[in-house]
Amino acid sequence: MTISIVPESRLEDSPLPKRQKTISFQEFITPSGSDSANADRFAHLLATPPEDMDWLINAIKENDYKSLFELDLKFLDSYNDRKAPFGFNGLGQLVYARTYARIRPDGTNETWKDTIKRVVEGVFEVQKAYVEKVLKEKWNEEKSQKTAQEMYESMFNMKFLPPGRGLWAMGTSICRQKGLGAALNNCAFVSTSKVVEDPAKPFVFLMDASMLGVGVGFDTEGAGKITIKSPKQPSQRLIIGDTREGWVESLEKLLKSYFSGEHQVEFDYSAIRPAGLPLKTFGGMSSGPEPLKKMLESVESLLKKDLGKPLSETLIVDIMNLIGKCVVAGNVRRTAEIAFGKPDSVEFLDLKNYEVNPHRAEYGWTSNNSIFAKLGMDYTEACDRVQKNGEPGFAWLENMKAYSRMNGVPDHRDAKVTGGNPCLEQSLESMELCCLVETFPNHCTDFEEYKRTLELALLYAKTVTLVTVHWPETRDVMYRNRRIGCSVSGIAQFLTTRGIHRLHRWLELGYQVLHQYDNVLSQWLKIPKSVKLTSVKPSGTISLLAGATPGIHFPESRFYIRRIRMAKDFPMIGPLREAGYKIEPAFGSEDSTVVVEFPVDVGEGIRGQKEVSMWEQLSIAAFMQKHWADNQVSATITFDPATEGPQLKNALDYFQYQLKGVSFLPRLEYGAFPQMPYEAIDEEKYKQEMQRLRTNLDDEGMPARTHSEILRVTEQQGFTTHKMEDAFCDGDKCDLSAMRAARAKDKENTVESS
Repeated sequence: MTISIVPESRLEDSPLPKRQKTISFQEFITPSGSDSANADRFAHLLATPPEDMDWLINAIKENDYKSLFELDLKFLDSYNDRKAPFGFNGLGQLVYARTYARIRPDGTNETWKDTIKRVVEGVFEVQKAYVEKVLKEKWNEEKSQKTAQEMYESMFNMKFLPPGRGLWAMGTSICRQKGLGAALNNCAFVSTSKVVEDPAKPFVFLMDASMLGVGVGFDTEGAGKITIKSPKQPSQRLIIGDTREGWVESLEKLLKSYFSGEHQVEFDYSAIRPAGLPLKTFGGMSSGPEPLKKMLESVESLLKKDLGKPLSETLIVDIMNLIGKCVVAGNVRRTAEIAFGKPDSVEFLDLKNYEVNPHRAEYGWTSNNSIFAKLGMDYTEACDRVQKNGEPGFAWLENMKAYSRMNGVPDHRDAKVTGGNPCLEQSLESMELCCLVETFPNHCTDFEEYKRTLELALLYAKTVTLVTVHWPETRDVMYRNRRIGCSVSGIAQFLTTRGIHRLHRWLELGYQVLHQYDNVLSQWLKIPKSVKLTSVKPSGTISLLAGATPGIHFPESRFYIRRIRMAKDFPMIGPLREAGYKIEPAFGSEDSTVVVEFPVDVGEGIRGQKEVSMWEQLSIAAFMQKHWADNQVSATITFDPATEGPQLKNALDYFQYQLKGVSFLPRLEYGAFPQMPYEAIDEEKYKQEMQRLRTNLDDEGMPARTHSEILRVTEQQGFTTHKMEDAFCDGDKCDLSAMRAARAKDKENTVESS
């Protein structure tokens, strides 16, 4: 994408306004020192939150399942000849075609224009149903049409984009007919601290959310609070339903038999469809009952081993990790986990030490592991471990509770948070979900354009908070907090082309814009203001679509090779080979998987990771935490093990007061592991790679003559994004866990071949 940068606007040149105190709705209705009677005076300002999705489902049903809102046809026709501005020499195009292009009701394939139309109409459909069915008010069609067209334009040109799950699920039967509002949210957290009240709940919640593609964080606070019991006899037979609910119920029954001493369970898997059949709702192919059976058998084996013992940190993480492995094997789109432990727990710190815990090598890779670091603690031991394998990560719960932006002014607006999501860009209460949206300031010509982009991005995210989820506890906390993570990506590019001073002003002004517009939207929709609004997510496929560097992170180098893993029989492989892309068998999975290589040029002047020191990366993360993110900044800091590894402790001593969370990854030379996702190359090598490409891809990422047939076959065979997610941050998940998974897999293959 080529952007013509214009001089800074008057608004951008003006002095930064004094920051107005922003308060949560809880503070608004119950000011300091007031009583509940005072709060009652403001209760009428809120709409009664709906407990289910009937308000949307019934509205759509009454309209014969036609869209409640449609963009003007003449407006849509004006985009017929416009080319989608995908980035990175076909990589963005391919990721779109593989990941987000759905089959339309008439059997043809979505184009980028179609996907944006579906998403935008889905957003305004939710708004219209909410206004008419919940608020019982009149819908302004003319004003909404104008705003919807602005949103379409902004998304089409990738000034902002929804998260990947929004591009996939918004405006589809997942929400319109099935009412699975949770599928529009990115991540969650659940605490085990109240395991005495309902021992199975944290584990059941994680499995249910994971099967909806939601990444989940969890803690080990429940350790020692209950004792593993022998189940009652005789055993009771359970026919497991061929649904997400059926799989989740089987885990719940098993855990209750050992946590609460209920009857032993004998599982019947006969009702689960065999492997190889299409999954219509979330895509992919059915795995059959084997992943579930293996999970239940493994969990029960661990429970039997610990009969009569207190629930341990190890067992908590074991069960959660086994769930994650089952979900991934079960062909759900993807999931991610993060485990939080105490900083002084050797048991927790040793969970990734497979010499101490050899049984965990099979599934320990499914979670990033972080400690709830204490301000002022001695980081020596933790940093010694980080130098070896990049873990643990660090999360400062004290900072998460006390601060919005880390600008020296604690406001305690998030005093109830108990953890965070897997990539640590969101502080969360237990069983709370988060909704993310991503903006690309470097794609905007000036701040006036970015200002409107932020407003439209917030409108998308605020609309998602209207959608009902099916867990009552989650519904309650989400209705109260309305938490949003409006993120920025392409920071490395913005710093290179426009400089840190302009970035500082855009962030400060943009933060004020979001709070002002949140006031407007909250009053219109009669819902609480969002407790937090901004974050910096690590990004994944979305930044690839837009040709942007992910979040605050720098690329491997200006020129690099990006490797994407795909199934060997994936229908796109032939056309990609025909187009000249290098394709080779995937190491360790030669019989089933191939790796496709894409040459990438990030842009003139962009520095690579080796040119950005650990200290500068930490400084940029702290800069974003101070001037933008009132939630958190997802930061994976790469470091040179030899020269910077010994400095980790010193770095944390300083930055513990400026960050809410951080993780580290030792920088490796190319070749340390086979087919690493990124390989730095020079300009000459890049030009050679580009000359090899013989066929231009079309707007949707395929040679035009084969595109329609390829996607048709792709859908028929179940090869959707959910089946084909790249192992290396090609969804909305962290590079960190993906790289560690690659290392673990490499070690596993090495052992098997020796």
